[in-house]
Amino acid sequence: MNMPKDWDVVKIDEMYDFTKKPKEIVYSNYDYLPFIAMDLIPIGSTYSGNFKLKKSTEISSGTYIEDGDILLAKITPCFENGKQCIITGLPNGFGIASTEIIPIKEKTGISSKYFLFYYLLQSDIRTLIAGKMEGATGRQRVPVHLIKELLIPFPSLNEQQKIAAVLFKIQQAIEIQESIIEKTRELKKSTLHHVFTHGLPGEKSKETEIGPIPVSWSVQRFEEFAILHRGYDLPIQDRTSGAVPIVGSNGIVGYHYQSKVKGPGVVTGRSGSIGISSYVADDYWPLNTGLYVEDFHGNDPLYVHYFFQSFNFGQYAAGVSVPTLNRNLVHAVLISVPPIVEQNEIANILKTIDRKIDLHEAKKSALQDLFKAMLNKLMTGEIRVKDLDIDISEVGV
Repeated sequence: MNMPKDWDVVKIDEMYDFTKKPKEIVYSNYDYLPFIAMDLIPIGSTYSGNFKLKKSTEISSGTYIEDGDILLAKITPCFENGKQCIITGLPNGFGIASTEIIPIKEKTGISSKYFLFYYLLQSDIRTLIAGKMEGATGRQRVPVHLIKELLIPFPSLNEQQKIAAVLFKIQQAIEIQESIIEKTRELKKSTLHHVFTHGLPGEKSKETEIGPIPVSWSVQRFEEFAILHRGYDLPIQDRTSGAVPIVGSNGIVGYHYQSKVKGPGVVTGRSGSIGISSYVADDYWPLNTGLYVEDFHGNDPLYVHYFFQSFNFGQYAAGVSVPTLNRNLVHAVLISVPPIVEQNEIANILKTIDRKIDLHEAKKSALQDLFKAMLNKLMTGEIRVKDLDIDISEVGV
């Protein structure tokens, strides 16, 4: 284990405690208790205050936990996926979690739970521990003794706290980006619903055979708006590296040296993933798992792409094991279509929202890369922070 000379190597249970239920706490003395099921343990967040209040008489089993504990998922694939958190806000200071949780707490004045929390997020450490899981395939678990006996590098408490503070700041920045992305996606969802139902603000509506639509819009059969055509087979062994996007039911799945269809293009899933719409600006190769627009009938391709995102293709799919979209049924559906000028305006509004999502996705990705790099360098001592003036108060380390 490569690390600075002034660091120690310790077993986790020498410097941390594994939470156990005190004898004086009797569950039946409480009408309700906070319960944390596995689905409430997050991935990629430091804190969680999520729990459900359950009647104490309804809880037949569980793991005793206390406010501020690290909750470490021990069952596959939750452990490998990084399910863990520091639980906060428990009424009465304690609760019950899934039996698949290992609760760990720091020793005051000796160790930082945040240091251990981030240490256990390292992919190589997860892989090492996962390789020693016990139990039947598909239900393997990390034995508690393995975590207790795991050797970890152990700097001074001050350096532990500063390492944790740096990582917490990056994690916090990632969570901010995630929040912005989520809110922007909600904005897009509401905008999609509004513009394809009411049109742009200020336009009056008229009654038609499909209900009220903006007065300047027309009712058309889907095939008068866009003609769908099945994509083309292109086995992996026949693909040659190039710059032409290969578009399947889930979007771009690779690149080829030649195109099959002129761009711009729109592809929606035909089988497997139905309802996903992909837009490509240049020439492309649509795979046979998707339906591409063969003829836009003079409509704005980008508008068509966004319309597809709001259209319920799923109701025109058949098949149990692998539902397949029936384009003939889709072609016969009556839809409302705005004039081309309004199509352009709607497409530009939605494109602006998508660009905002893409921008924050890129920021999130860059921060995630930074977190991984700093996690490794800080936990090995390649980067030292012990002498830096770092505010540790925000993380409570």
